[in-house]
Amino acid sequence: MRQVRDIALAGLLGVTLWQAAIWLLGPPPFILPPPLKVAQTMVASRALLAENALVTITEVVLGLLLGTALGAITAIQLALSSWARKLTMPLLVFSQAVPVFALAPLLTLWFGYGLGSKIVMTLLIIYFPVTSAFYDGLARTDRDVLDLSRNMGGNTWRTMCHVRIPMALPALGSGLRLAAVYAPIGAIIGEWVGASKGLGYLMLLANGRAKTDLMFASLIVLAVFTILLHAAVNRLADKVDAYAKGETYD
Repeated sequence: MRQVRDIALAGLLGVTLWQAAIWLLGPPPFILPPPLKVAQTMVASRALLAENALVTITEVVLGLLLGTALGAITAIQLALSSWARKLTMPLLVFSQAVPVFALAPLLTLWFGYGLGSKIVMTLLIIYFPVTSAFYDGLARTDRDVLDLSRNMGGNTWRTMCHVRIPMALPALGSGLRLAAVYAPIGAIIGEWVGASKGLGYLMLLANGRAKTDLMFASLIVLAVFTILLHAAVNRLADKVDAYAKGETYD
């Protein structure tokens, strides 16, 4: 409840500052539409917004799930094999050195204008933070605990499954919190490059037709979804942290 209240207060403050800027600066509506006009557009275009929001939400959720799974598997392989670290770590760094905007046209060319290219873009943008955070947690497992596991007859895989992974779950939770914020960025970039549906596509369409109110409405829907996604992932991460520490979480 406290988190919902904080979000509501932050939203109210943002709307207040928005309206205050209009009163003080007096920009034309096609530059900065008033909040009331945007709210009216959201109501009038609710079906259009819902249709395109569903596409973006699908891209983000699928990309987040696949990116998390792939990142977790990669982190475990890095923790198990020195050869994997030598071969994979440079590729991970390279994936962050190349701007995602540069990859978006290639992904659209390879995977088409549908969901595929947007899901892959979302996966790529969250892959590094999930992998890096989880691997860091696996690499920082207490050496005394590892020695105890080996002395009790635990092999590499049993130690990984019953000791290292549970102790690294809080680190994975930190990576997921970042991923929840970054994931919508990947989907929107993909839609900007090439799409026929989605909130990013709707923003470009509204911008081309000088419908700034619809563009703001799309942006608000995206922001609300991102906040809700982050809140859900944050709650899940808190439960995972509590489980790793042997505590209960309500």
